Amino acid sequence: MNNYHFNKRVLVTGGAGFLGSHLCEALLQRDCDVLCVDILFTGRRGNVAHLLDNPRFEILRHDVTFPLFAEVDEIYNLACPASPIHYQHDPVQTTKTSVIGAINMLGLAKRVGAKIFQASTSEVYGDPDIHPQPESYWGRVNPIGTRSCYDEGKRCAETLFFDYNRQNRVKIKVARIFNTYGPRMHPNDGRVVSNFIMQALRGEPITIYGSGKQTRSFCYVDDLIRGLLKLMDSPDEITGPVNLGNPGEFTMLELAETVIKLTSSKSALIFKPLPADDPRQRQPDIAQAKAKLGWEPKIPLEEGLKQTIQYFKPYA
Repeated sequence: MNNYHFNKRVLVTGGAGFLGSHLCEALLQRDCDVLCVDILFTGRRGNVAHLLDNPRFEILRHDVTFPLFAEVDEIYNLACPASPIHYQHDPVQTTKTSVIGAINMLGLAKRVGAKIFQASTSEVYGDPDIHPQPESYWGRVNPIGTRSCYDEGKRCAETLFFDYNRQNRVKIKVARIFNTYGPRMHPNDGRVVSNFIMQALRGEPITIYGSGKQTRSFCYVDDLIRGLLKLMDSPDEITGPVNLGNPGEFTMLELAETVIKLTSSKSALIFKPLPADDPRQRQPDIAQAKAKLGWEPKIPLEEGLKQTIQYFKPYA
């Protein structure tokens, strides 16, 4: 009898994006066969160029709002622009990517019996009344605002995942990802870390929206990817949603001052009005991730920012 060894076959949608490319890399290190699917709207071929010579890696240009047929064991659904500049560029397409994309990937998981992961977001909590935000909090989201295409699209995707789980017994994992940063972020994605670093490296004024007292919690990408893998490896009864993020909380002013210090920049601060529906606070309660996954972030903000600044220097 032949004793064939098959590598685990893993599909990553949004695999050429910031998080997706790091995930593809981590899966290859585990000897998985990886099919990276990306429409290359915000994802970039350059993010995975170093993986193209690996015989276990394949990239396919495809829009997840159209069905995809593939034989896979696991699916990581990361497809969706995640920064306000990009997801507000075509809000209808953003909603379609979150909702129809989820339907298509869940349909594929159902057909082939694959376990499927959904990259949800802290934005499902909206502008929260509860601080820090536990998974039990239902959120405070404007359903008709300029950010709604992303916020409500991700909330609907979560609904679909749990209904497929209950109705069709699809094995699901859902993570609510809080602000993540690191190498391979798009230099012009409009997110606060990339904005501040690029402005500081160029010696331009650093733009603070509102008073700068609003807070965010920043998780370095290596910590986040470790959390995704731990969630996917966990027993089937652990479906989530599980918060994954760094509970260290910083104001925008503190972040700007840290970036100026680490870049030795002479940049001044300028203040502009706060965008509509911009959350005042964002901090994950990661008690579930600690208890159920044995996961918590390890990389301090300054250490992660140093790595990110090095990556951005050629773009400045």
